[in-house]
Parts: sequence; C-alpha cells; structure tokens
Amino acid sequence: MKKRCYWVTNDPLYIAYHDEEWGVPVYDDETLFEFLVLETFQAGLSWITILKKRENFRQAFDQFDYKKISQYGDEKFQELIENAGIIRNKLKIKGTISNAQAFMRIQEDFGSFSKYIWSFVDGKPIKNAFENREDVPAKTELSDKVSKDLKKKGFKFVGSTVIYAFMQATGMVNDHSVDCFRYNECS
Repeated sequence: MKKRCYWVTNDPLYIAYHDEEWGVPVYDDETLFEFLVLETFQAGLSWITILKKRENFRQAFDQFDYKKISQYGDEKFQELIENAGIIRNKLKIKGTISNAQAFMRIQEDFGSFSKYIWSFVDGKPIKNAFENREDVPAKTELSDKVSKDLKKKGFKFVGSTVIYAFMQATGMVNDHSVDCFRYNECS
C-alpha cells in the first residue's frame, strides 16, 4: 500500500489527482490557466467539489481556452450562470473572463505566462520537507508577493491562499509530505 499525503481520501478521483497531477511541475500556459481557474473557483469550497465538476468546467469554459474566454460577452456569461454543472458564482465567472484578458497581457509582456509565474521561483520547484499536516502553510511570503503582483496586473480572486494552492498544484512548490511516495517523484 502506497503512503500518500494526509489530505487524500479514499475517493478514486482524489487518489488519481494526487498520484498523477498534484505537485507535478507545469510549464505550459494552457494547463497553468486551467489550474488558475479551478483554484479561484475552489476558494471557500472543498477541492473534491471542484474535481467532481472539473469536466463540466472544461465543457462550460471551452476547454479553458483563455483566448475564447477573454472574448465572452453577456450571452455566454448568462449561459454560465445557468449552468448547474459548475459553480455559479457571478463574480468568479466575471473574474475568470477578466483573468483570461490579464493572462494574455502577461503573455505579451513576458513571452508566456509560464515564464512570468515560474520567475518567482527561479524556474524550478521549491522542495519543502513537511512531516505533519500542521506544518503545511495555507500561504507564504512568496504567495503574498505573487498574489500582490497578479492583482496589480488586473487578476481577480487571486488571494495569497488561492495562489499558494495554485503553486502547490502546479509544482512550483513540492508540498507532498516527506513520507508520501510522490515526494521524491515530484522533485
């Protein structure tokens, strides 16, 4: 039996997410945008809720195509508000549209969102060594800095806690517990 991080439940969806995605360094803009959207919608909810609705989000938001999302108008917004398969939070939906626009501005300024976001960790993951769940922070000085910079660039729903979860999910920080079988694999 494999030892996993404390937060993984017996849910097969959660196990697959932990074992195959969480903490794996992500450098492509499309996947980074998907994680950013999902993390912003997760704020205030459990991650399993988002995982269970992930395919619905993909369909509703055109496979997280930020170029299309940046062009969403009132009709698409209304369609999303009425979509019971996603989290129907008006402000988060509007935030996703404006975040797609800000995402593209960063691409113009830095060549890619990946170059921009990974510059905060010098292009390589920070490897933490947490043994207990109490040791894992909800946010850090670095996530405060990234959050502040993203907000300055026009992003919404990117508080420090959301950004730290994003950094964990995309492998910018390796927060697998040291006894988890994925700890060394994600380094």
